[in-house]
Amino acid sequence: MVKQIRIDGMHCMHCVGAVKSALEELEGVTKVDVSLDEANAVVEAEDISDQALREAIEDIGFDVVEIK
Repeated sequence: MVKQIRIDGMHCMHCVGAVKSALEELEGVTKVDVSLDEANAVVEAEDISDQALREAIEDIGFDVVEIK
């Protein structure tokens, strides 16, 4: 499955790296692409909940606007 996550609060490539690392640590995640310009992350994963994705991002200080 592929999830697109809109993220608020990313301002630099360090932010992008932090979000990418947090999402890659989740069990079942196979690929993560994070875009500063588009303020989003695209996650490929096997059976992962929106709540797990939201918590991984919000736990490091960013806000999740939408997951679809």
